[in-house]
Amino acid sequence: MSQLETAMGMTIAVFDQYARTDGNRQTLSKAELKTLLEKELPNFLASGKDKDAIDNVFKNLDENGDSQVDFKEFVIFVAALTCCCHKYFEQNAAK
Repeated sequence: MSQLETAMGMTIAVFDQYARTDGNRQTLSKAELKTLLEKELPNFLASGKDKDAIDNVFKNLDENGDSQVDFKEFVIFVAALTCCCHKYFEQNAAK
């Protein structure tokens, strides 16, 4: 597999790993999202242990207001975070 195909597969695998915790494999609950953020993004979301930060992230991700984060909402989050990281690294590489 190519690097991009591997990255896509890993994104799916990470979502599935955390989404299956409460029995609904199609979505992340707030608790599942909190665990995912703490374990998978500890360096990017240092405030991930802050309840208000988790609540804000969850509210922003739950685009359709169903109190769950589905795969599409999760992928949009990962893509947006990746864009922010790319911009940050580009700016710091120029210095």
